[in-house]
Amino acid sequence: MDNCLESSELTVDRWEKGRIQRLKDTVAEEVPVALVYNGISHAVMLATPADLEDFAWGFSLTEGIVTSVKEIYACDVVEAENGLRIELDIASERFQYLKERRRNLAGRTGCGLCGTDSLSQAVKMPPRVAGNPSFSMDMLHKAFEKMDKIQRLKKRTGATHAAAWLDGNGNVEIIREDVGRHNALDKLVGTLYRQATDRSCGAVLVTSRASYEMVQKCGAAGIGMLAAISAPTALAVRMADAINLTLVGFVRQGSHTVYTHPYRLV
Repeated sequence: MDNCLESSELTVDRWEKGRIQRLKDTVAEEVPVALVYNGISHAVMLATPADLEDFAWGFSLTEGIVTSVKEIYACDVVEAENGLRIELDIASERFQYLKERRRNLAGRTGCGLCGTDSLSQAVKMPPRVAGNPSFSMDMLHKAFEKMDKIQRLKKRTGATHAAAWLDGNGNVEIIREDVGRHNALDKLVGTLYRQATDRSCGAVLVTSRASYEMVQKCGAAGIGMLAAISAPTALAVRMADAINLTLVGFVRQGSHTVYTHPYRLV
């Protein structure tokens, strides 16, 4: 998908210090994106229309629709009348599983449970994380500083979240942005899978709070550490503790709070 669709330029009236100016302003795009598996629509999410193949791969894997990249045979982004469609061809046994758990999901920013119709679906416990990446405190804070500098869409619009990959050497080379924090994380996870990145040797950095869904998605991808610029929820902390994931919050201005498994920070 052409990244020029990420944002649009508008003419606006800006008030400042008692004066009004007519200026050009750049705003982030947000469109309905339908995820269609083997011809059947499963979910409609509101997302920034960029890196959508990465998003589809990440969503499919973190939501357990597929369990391996080998079960995704094709992925195409096509224009639809009122938005975009991501058409995926997946293994027949996974499609059968999907039909059994199919739900009418209407995704929206900040809500990961829209369309869930039972308590058993609400909290999905991923397997314990085996990877043990190790990072220094200085490495973590420098990574967030670099992450802030390379958020291209945020700099233009001020409206997007980001998820970045901190590799075992302390480098931040992969970053994905979206109006929704879950979408940004799914885009990052999809990229890691598509590039065959060793997910046990790094950490995810996010510019949002660390909700349960963010921990669940990292755990499903086998990622051992999640660091957020804002706070976690209690459910996120309990899940991170249970699956051996290091959860760090409030990473800003030289300080941070470690909620679970601090041994990965030296």
